[in-house]
Amino acid sequence: MEIIKKILESAFFSNRPPVLIDIGASGEINQKWKWIAPYSICIAFDADDREFHVTEQTNKEYKKLISFNRIVTSEPADKATFYLTASPYCSSLLVPQSEKLEPWIFSDLFKVERSTSLATITLAEALTKVNINYIDWFKTDTQGTDLRLYNTLPQGVSAQILAAEFEPGIMDAYAGEDKLFQVMQEMHKNDFWLSSMEVKGVQRLKSNYAKELGMGTIKRVIRKSPGWAEVTYLRLPIVIAQRQFLMLYIFALIERQYGFALEVADKALEKFPDNIFQDCRNTVLKKIKSDRWKIPFIIFKRQVKKILPGIDD
Repeated sequence: MEIIKKILESAFFSNRPPVLIDIGASGEINQKWKWIAPYSICIAFDADDREFHVTEQTNKEYKKLISFNRIVTSEPADKATFYLTASPYCSSLLVPQSEKLEPWIFSDLFKVERSTSLATITLAEALTKVNINYIDWFKTDTQGTDLRLYNTLPQGVSAQILAAEFEPGIMDAYAGEDKLFQVMQEMHKNDFWLSSMEVKGVQRLKSNYAKELGMGTIKRVIRKSPGWAEVTYLRLPIVIAQRQFLMLYIFALIERQYGFALEVADKALEKFPDNIFQDCRNTVLKKIKSDRWKIPFIIFKRQVKKILPGIDD
């Protein structure tokens, strides 16, 4: 998007590029960041048991990628016990609650195969090591500890965050885990609003029943129940500087929150009568007007797909 390129190549970002935090990095770029990655510093955490090192590199995706091979904890410690489950995506610093998971079809994925001791690092320690004192977009997916990690950030750092992504639980999966309702309470208190929520879930059916009934029956007959959610928050445009207005405007575009992008542009123009904010306003108005004509076609495609499910998107 041309306006994003124009903003990030402006003087506002020449010495202060976007900083993105990715805890529980999967090794792949967050698709939401594809427009801003070439201009951004990404700090990623992906634990393993090798000797500690910080890798700093320029690659084709990010302006700079800084990787920590450490597991992030809320309290300073040399080592932490990490529970390795049947599915690597369910492994956690927290113990899976076998009894509470037992009624759910995917309970076998949480079975602990072994535990290991991993070296740790806190977010504050990591930021100090790389001499960074601000974060623009905070993303974490740690199987139960997302909110507590966010809350360990120094106040001066957390106050500058403009977008935050979490994947908290709804169901009881881990002992002492951070839940969705706690994330919502905390973020509401800190001048954020909920931009998006994608609720995920599974069928409440014991695994032995599933084997007896067959997977085809389950998918057709038994509805999924909410188990966890992917949530993204954006900060309200309250008492912020020009760079933050521009960054928040970009994040609103990324989230396809065009109404909020217009709100941010107008708030910025009230404080800073700069041409770049007028460009932001004009761009988002043009985007809204042009995209509205696409809606009938999208609806038509969805209706056709219901009738002819094999048709390509």
